[in-house]
Amino acid sequence: MMKLFSGRHKIIYHLSFWFVAYVCWIFIFRNGTLVLTHAITIQFCYLVFIAGNYYFNLLYNIPRYLNQKKYVLFGFYFIVGVIVASALRVPVSMLVSRYVFGISAPPPGFFYIFYNSFVNILFWLVIILAGHMIIERIRSQLYIEQIIKEKAANELNFLRAQFNPHFLFNSINSIYGHIDKSNKVARDMLLVFSEMLRYQLYECNVEQIELEREVNYLKNYISMQKSRMNEHITVDFRTSGVNGNVKVAPLLFITFVENAFKYVGYNEGKGNVVEMDLTYQNAALTFRVFNTKDNFIRTPEGSSGLGIANTQRRLELVYPGRHFLKINNTAEDFEVILTLYNL
Repeated sequence: MMKLFSGRHKIIYHLSFWFVAYVCWIFIFRNGTLVLTHAITIQFCYLVFIAGNYYFNLLYNIPRYLNQKKYVLFGFYFIVGVIVASALRVPVSMLVSRYVFGISAPPPGFFYIFYNSFVNILFWLVIILAGHMIIERIRSQLYIEQIIKEKAANELNFLRAQFNPHFLFNSINSIYGHIDKSNKVARDMLLVFSEMLRYQLYECNVEQIELEREVNYLKNYISMQKSRMNEHITVDFRTSGVNGNVKVAPLLFITFVENAFKYVGYNEGKGNVVEMDLTYQNAALTFRVFNTKDNFIRTPEGSSGLGIANTQRRLELVYPGRHFLKINNTAEDFEVILTLYNL
């Protein structure tokens, strides 16, 4: 709910809206017997109570009752809010008339002021809330259409990409048969690679997959990378709390792991490390990847960052409001910490 006030631009937007509404009310409802200063004061009083009711409904009543299809409770609290605002405006109106405008004549009765306040607050509250809900409905529809288009594009790209892994998977089986049996390292690497392709091709066509299977995929990838690295690099992968009941989006972590192995330093006499930690606790999953790097090597422009940017976009689509991604990039090392909530 408090996202309504997050960001400076949203605060400016809300303040601008109420300022424009305030100015319009002043000149719409001013008449020949009401001087400008009186109109400014009266409409400001209305503005306070209308705005108060608007945010009460927007932040509490609508999310808690209307969005949950509890229409009777929503209507009840909607009317109660208007009644309370109208009742509070009665003494405010009397005090303003006497001490601000200096009117010595007896003010109109309680029920007269209350009735006028109730009608005005109710009318403008309905108009403003209706406008807000119409705008939000349009925005939601546009967002849904965007998601549908992106999903269709992703499915098309996946279908196009299926041919190459499938062809490669079949080719690997042929290559494996031609590798000399004495070359156990090469045969084992090819088997691991084949298993990784099988996972991508046949098991990742789902929205959620068991965390254990995703971890096994990462271990296969790490095993392949370790086999080609020299003794100057230390690789460590630790897991905690992983069980078969937890599910995640497939191939969500591999980009960060690939990035770590791609840019880890190879300096002799220096601690070159790739560290990965995956922890599941209290319905939250935290994945940390850390690697040292060569501070004297400049990364070519455009050679990295695209995979991470794509993963960030995917997180926004799959885990909206349920993830936190932190990236620490220094001259000496690179670290990614990703946390998924409510799994």
